[in-house]
Amino acid sequence: MSGNASVRAAGLVAELRPLAPFFCLYVTFGATLGFLSGGAPLILRSRGMELAEIGLLQLINLPVGLTFLWAALLDRVRLPVLGHRIGWITVTLGLTVALLVVLSLGEHWPLGVLLALAVLAAACIATMDIALEALVVETVPARQRTYVASAKLCGASLGGILGVGVLLGSYEMLGWRGAVLACAALDALCLLPILAYPEARLRGAGCAQPRWSGSFARLRELVAPILALGAYFAAAYLVSGPNTLALLDLGVPLAQVGFLTGTVLPVVNLVMAALAAPLTARFGTVRLILAGGFGVIATGGLMAVACASGASGLAVGATVLNFLCGGILGVPVFNMIYRWAQGPQPATDYALLFGAAFFSAMPLRVAAPALAGWAGWPGYFAGAMPVYAAAVAWLALVVAGTLRTDPAEPR
Repeated sequence: MSGNASVRAAGLVAELRPLAPFFCLYVTFGATLGFLSGGAPLILRSRGMELAEIGLLQLINLPVGLTFLWAALLDRVRLPVLGHRIGWITVTLGLTVALLVVLSLGEHWPLGVLLALAVLAAACIATMDIALEALVVETVPARQRTYVASAKLCGASLGGILGVGVLLGSYEMLGWRGAVLACAALDALCLLPILAYPEARLRGAGCAQPRWSGSFARLRELVAPILALGAYFAAAYLVSGPNTLALLDLGVPLAQVGFLTGTVLPVVNLVMAALAAPLTARFGTVRLILAGGFGVIATGGLMAVACASGASGLAVGATVLNFLCGGILGVPVFNMIYRWAQGPQPATDYALLFGAAFFSAMPLRVAAPALAGWAGWPGYFAGAMPVYAAAVAWLALVVAGTLRTDPAEPR
């Protein structure tokens, strides 16, 4: 028995080892964006900033939604370093590190300058992400991408723990310069594993590239997934994004909210992302999307009740359950994005599918705190639930239509 267990363990390690370079880069993505945009809203809200103004800080995430504007450059231009995709990953992550080093010197610079540097760093890390996703589509067989999606969300969750929980929690000890430089050092360290990845040898293992039929023809193929993803991302933020702001308004201390946001919730998300890959294989993509969506709707109802009754403990529990249910959805959704991005220009396709969908959700991300301030938290969550239910149903229908063309895929 012990011999069989050792063989199975060795086989599992052998299967997971190729995921390590991807996992490390997803850590940088989660840590950098988490540090730049995750802690600031909580700190500023605790100092009395209005909810409408808090929403403007979402602009730091804007480059994530605009990568489709320059993604074609990554498909068409090969830099004179390393491989095609790894070259872009190295340059963009290197620029991110350089911008963070500059940002570390600007503790007392004008807010506009700091915000501009943060947006530039976010643009670099977002560009690194689409080059990485193109590498996944081109070099990872379709049957293994569910586990890459799991590694993506696990890495991003761990990055969030480090970028928000650890760095924000250590802010008083590290100070501005120490915290920003720690984030830069983490990014530099996590770049190293991908440099040994055999991109040239594995190119083409991911998918057979279809003939190029023109950008407009390709765009027509992606319209339905882009619209469904955009509706889903917007609705998911409506239900889940402002939860921590609601906790502050219910009197939960900033330290507790910061610990919840930067440690507890990312850990929950990490665990659910790790479990979601085998759950997808067992129950199917559509069923898992619908089950996770139903759970998120239920937690939205709990948040509405908690806010109406002023029950901060119930609100904390609902927030944790929300992340648990939402964490189930990430792997099947991103696995489908990889599938839809199987075209001759995967960086462009991924940027359209994720970036354009994310960008379409930006108005609601910016407006959500102001809507909550206008409607009150109970009315806000009550109004968000039917919107989210419709968006999840639409996404499930689009996914089911795609999977119907390939009976081998779990539905």
